[in-house]
Amino acid sequence: MIMKKTIIVQAQGQAMLADALRQIKQPSRRLFLQRSLSLGGLSLLTGCNVSDPSSIETALTAVSRFNDTVQGWLFDPTKLAPTYPDSMITRPFPFNAYYGEDEVEEVDGDAWRLELSGLIADKKPWSLPQLRALPQETQITRHICVEGWSAIGRWGGVPFSHFLKRVGADTTAKYIGFQCADDYFTSIDMATALHPQTIMALTYDGEELPPKYGYPMKLRMPTKLGYKNPKHIQAIFVTNTYPGGYWENQGYNWFGGS
Repeated sequence: MIMKKTIIVQAQGQAMLADALRQIKQPSRRLFLQRSLSLGGLSLLTGCNVSDPSSIETALTAVSRFNDTVQGWLFDPTKLAPTYPDSMITRPFPFNAYYGEDEVEEVDGDAWRLELSGLIADKKPWSLPQLRALPQETQITRHICVEGWSAIGRWGGVPFSHFLKRVGADTTAKYIGFQCADDYFTSIDMATALHPQTIMALTYDGEELPPKYGYPMKLRMPTKLGYKNPKHIQAIFVTNTYPGGYWENQGYNWFGGS
C-alpha cells in the first residue's frame, strides 16, 4: 500500500513539473504558472534534476505520455459538454491561430477537396457540396483556449462519427490526424472523434464558415482545448501510429481535454 501511494505522488509531481517547465519555455502560457508549485518543490516530488536539460526532457516525455493515458482513462465518450442559449454567444468571436489575422489562409472552396487516407475503406475525396448534403447539427458551445480565455459560439456541421462510419473508417484505430491548408497539423484519439458533439464545422452563427474561423471546414470539439480544433482542414487520416501535432511536438499535452 505504501508503494502504491509513492507511485501516485511521484506521478502527480512529474505532471506538475511538466506543466511548469513547459510554461517557462513558452511565454504565452505564463498565466498557468500561477497555478503551479515551485520547481524546487516539484523536484522533491519527482527526483528530477531541474538544472540538467537531459533529465528535464526525459521527465517531460514520460510525464506527457502519462498525462495522455490518464486523460484517456478519465474521458467519458457519452458525457456532453455544456451548451448555451443564443444570448450568451460571444460577439465578435475571437480569432486565434499561431499567426496574425491578416495572414489567414484563403482557400478556394470550389476547388477544395477533403483528402482521406490511412485506415479508411472509401478514400474518395469529398467536395464541400457533398459534405453539405450530409446530416447537419448545430451546437452553441464554449471554446476554451490554453492561454486562459474562453468564448461561446454557434457551430454547425456534420457529426464526425457519421462521416467516419460513412467512409468506412476503422473506429478501433487509435488516432485520427489532420493536415490543414495553413500548414497546421494535429491529431486526436478515436473516442473523441466519435463523441456526439465532435462535428465537421461548415458554418458559424448560421452563416458559411468565415475564413478566419477555418473555411471551408474545421473540426469543432467542445471536449478539447482550442489548439486541438484544427481549421482549414485539407486531409484526414486514420492510423495506429502516433501522429503528434504542431503544438504537441513543442511540448503541449497531446490529449488536450478541456
